[in-house]
Amino acid sequence: MQVVEMNKKYDNNLFDLQAFHGAALVDEQGREIPITEEMISNACEELMKLWHFPMKKAA
Repeated sequence: MQVVEMNKKYDNNLFDLQAFHGAALVDEQGREIPITEEMISNACEELMKLWHFPMKKAA
């Protein structure tokens, strides 16, 4: 009986992925700032600019 009750609790707490439509940053005042595709693209571009490929070691 205890296992059945635990499973019911778990099922009630599952995150509905279809209800998830995005993400947000929260600023110091508690306001949510939606994360946009453009923000992610800009961040990826900045990371690519800063990335340095490792140099091959001399044999």
